[in-house]
Amino acid sequence: FEDEHLLAVDKPAGMLIHPSRATMTGTLANRVLGYYQKTSQCCAFHPVTRLDRDTFGIVLIAKNSHVHSQLQQIPMKKTYHALVWGGPTGESGTVDAPIARKPLPSLLREVRPDGKPCLTEYTVLERNGKLCKLALRPVTGRTHQLRVHCAHAGFPIIGDPQYGSEASMALSGEMGLATQMLCAKMLEFTHPITGTPMYLTSQLDVNL
Repeated sequence: FEDEHLLAVDKPAGMLIHPSRATMTGTLANRVLGYYQKTSQCCAFHPVTRLDRDTFGIVLIAKNSHVHSQLQQIPMKKTYHALVWGGPTGESGTVDAPIARKPLPSLLREVRPDGKPCLTEYTVLERNGKLCKLALRPVTGRTHQLRVHCAHAGFPIIGDPQYGSEASMALSGEMGLATQMLCAKMLEFTHPITGTPMYLTSQLDVNL
């Protein structure tokens, strides 16, 4: 989606949002700024939603700081699709578990009583043997929330090298997957300028 205020794109797995010391080119910021240049748009890169390097799907970008600021105040419903090992016993439910950062130098998170409150809603979309496709809706927005919550609940995301279990990683190896099967599938929000209800859906997905 694109208008004069917003740009929404599908980020592939393996792409960083911003350049880092180790990766200065090939990031989403590089691509979007190059697109603005080619289309003669005097816009900046203001990502409203952010994804881990290996999570793929919709990223919403504001074209200026005013729109970015407006979007920060607007409720946004996010739906992810994930391929998990095993799956929940019921067809829907919630994971309510506080998340904290592991002791330094680790950058990973864990469920811990002294963590920040964290809530994820899930719905089963499909089942096939040891695999299950879920719709995940993060009510809160903690780092690595969906990956940590799925692992904590006993159905880790397939291909997740940091939070996968021995069983899920064995199956991931059999499937040739080295990154998590997690897709930012849908964004629902009100346009900050026009007031129009927005329903954006990624063209990417995870499949059984």
